[in-house]
Amino acid sequence: DRGYLRHQKQWRSRVAAEAPCRVEQVEGDVVVPVETVTDKAEYAARTIRPKIHEHLERCLQLPDPAPVEAPSLDLDVEAGLSPLDDVEAVTDRLDLDRSVAPVSNLYPGGASEAEQILDRFLGEHLDGYDGNRNQIQTRAVSHMSKYLHFGQISPVWLARQVRSADGPDSDIESYIEELVVRRELAMNHVHFRPDTYDAYECLPEWARESLAEHADDEREHAYGRAELEQGETHDPYWNAAMKEMRETGYMHNYMRMYWGKKILEWSPNPQTAFDRTLHLNNKYFLDGRDPNSFANVAWIFGLHDRGWKERPVYGKVRYMSQGGLERKADPDAYVEKVDRLAADAQSP
Repeated sequence: DRGYLRHQKQWRSRVAAEAPCRVEQVEGDVVVPVETVTDKAEYAARTIRPKIHEHLERCLQLPDPAPVEAPSLDLDVEAGLSPLDDVEAVTDRLDLDRSVAPVSNLYPGGASEAEQILDRFLGEHLDGYDGNRNQIQTRAVSHMSKYLHFGQISPVWLARQVRSADGPDSDIESYIEELVVRRELAMNHVHFRPDTYDAYECLPEWARESLAEHADDEREHAYGRAELEQGETHDPYWNAAMKEMRETGYMHNYMRMYWGKKILEWSPNPQTAFDRTLHLNNKYFLDGRDPNSFANVAWIFGLHDRGWKERPVYGKVRYMSQGGLERKADPDAYVEKVDRLAADAQSP
């Protein structure tokens, strides 16, 4: 199965180099293979969208089953391997951050769990998705990102299920836009920027220049990383977002944007803000350490975006405000929702 991150490519290259037989890589991480879409890092969703849609219908077709000429069901695949059925014993041998608590009460792993959650989304929330997906106080999202990240559900299967579901075309198209176009723009980012996709240097030149011009601007509010991590700011909505992230392993996608923008606003300089955002993202999110993680964090600082009206601290990078959040959603209800989710996550 293909992977687009730096370490995934290294793993596959090592297997290919050391295996005593032919090794074939199968695309299962995206709907349209990245190099089929384009041969360069794309500027934005608007530039990659038509290139993906050119191949989308063909790539959503399932191939005919191929006969298995050499069955391998009788192979002893555990020979020479350490036992893997005791998860705690396996993880005890690894250098892991044990400060992050399990959240399996909320999001059990596995393909069957993913299918059940998707069925519930299709039945209860697909109708109206386009208008509701940014309503942070609701649970009108599919929660598929974590299952996609761990390879527990196929993006092709997921897209086919959504397209065949009973729902308005506008809602189905909106979901496919997020699942295929936006997600695979992130794959494009990490594939064609293999050395810098997780570094501040991956940002477009205009964004880095503009942020540098405003790096010394006075910050109305400033916080250290520990204060941010514990959600100890003046902003109750941001604190709730950090609580959702820290205690459930998830955060509503619209709040992820607001959350990241405020880290930029409250940090001593843009580079520090970038490092803090990526660290927290990859420490707590179940769907962290993913191409989407690196692209989404970089978007906070101008990747895949354009210049906006210049303002203090942000420069020409897109700004988000507390007032805008209040106009577009119900953040007070979101705070209440997070409190309930956090309590559920801690329940035995």
